[in-house]
Amino acid sequence: MSRILWMSIFWASAAVIAYTYFGYAAWLWLRGRWRPQEARRGPYSPFVSVVMVVRNEEQVLRRKLENLLRLDYPAELVQLIVVSDGSTDQTQDILHQYASNSRVNVVLNQLSRGKASGLNDAFEIAQGDIVVFTDARQEVEPTALRLVLENFADPQIGCVSGELMLGDPKTGESREGLGIYWGVEKRIRELESASGSVVGATGAFYAIRRSLLLPLPAETILDDVYLPMQVARQGFRVVFDSRARAWDSEVGTEREFARKVRTLSGNYQLLQLAPWLLTSANPIRFEFVSHKLLRLMVPFAFAGILVASVILRAPVYRVALALQAAFYGVCFLAIAQVKKGPLARIAGVVFTFVVLNTAAVVAFANFVSGRKAAWTR
Repeated sequence: MSRILWMSIFWASAAVIAYTYFGYAAWLWLRGRWRPQEARRGPYSPFVSVVMVVRNEEQVLRRKLENLLRLDYPAELVQLIVVSDGSTDQTQDILHQYASNSRVNVVLNQLSRGKASGLNDAFEIAQGDIVVFTDARQEVEPTALRLVLENFADPQIGCVSGELMLGDPKTGESREGLGIYWGVEKRIRELESASGSVVGATGAFYAIRRSLLLPLPAETILDDVYLPMQVARQGFRVVFDSRARAWDSEVGTEREFARKVRTLSGNYQLLQLAPWLLTSANPIRFEFVSHKLLRLMVPFAFAGILVASVILRAPVYRVALALQAAFYGVCFLAIAQVKKGPLARIAGVVFTFVVLNTAAVVAFANFVSGRKAAWTR
């Protein structure tokens, strides 16, 4: 390969990385200043259906059901729908105990058909004007439901995403590698929301007008992207409300890696399930490509920069190679579990970044090989 070609690979890869992590956020910030679109929030108390699909959740299910039953919202205005997707532990026994509660609708599917099919079952019996989605593991703050519903006072808003907090509600949000990464992701969603629509929602807690819900394809991995994008397609806004919070105390890198592989695999799948996402039928096509698809390219862009830096001899490429060596070298501090000093914190952030980009490579391999992501809560 010629020197010019390797130079082109280097600078094109650098441009992809720079735009994905900095340029897109800067553009959103400028758009928000030039054309702000604030949600017209106000008191709004409709009848709501809270839906949750579970599979083998005996360890957390009782706690989550009690959490939902204690939300600060009139009990007579809440329908709770829980679908068990072929659970083989004590999940179904726990649900039997709550089935006598007039506020709780239980659907017990003996065979596992996947989360998407379970959600479709819930849609058939949902009666609320607003359908709220949540997962079994996270704890929803008591005021979150009331706060998320305030956004629907604006008739142009069709979907509202709450905020996922990584950490313990008693001690606060994690400031480690994953916490910092998630903080950056939430900032992107805030910027998208401030000037238009968010690309997807937080699966732990989000809400959609029932009149805008469409059935999910049975194999759907990312209901929290597919459904909000369908809302945007129908001409309604998808917004992010950082006041409506759910907490997840499990923030281990290993679990986050598995979650990220599933999420990024789901992004590839979306292109098969909904090819219209890349056409003019998608009113936020630019945002979808910038937020979702370019992140799939980043690990390959890093590989391109690394190989080009090794081959090219000019001083700028030698400096780039040294910086990359230092960047990846810092990861060994995290691998060696060095936990003290400012460098240890930097190492945690770098390690998390590398691990999550590795997840993108695994997701690509899954896509090419046809391997399906596992059911997850």
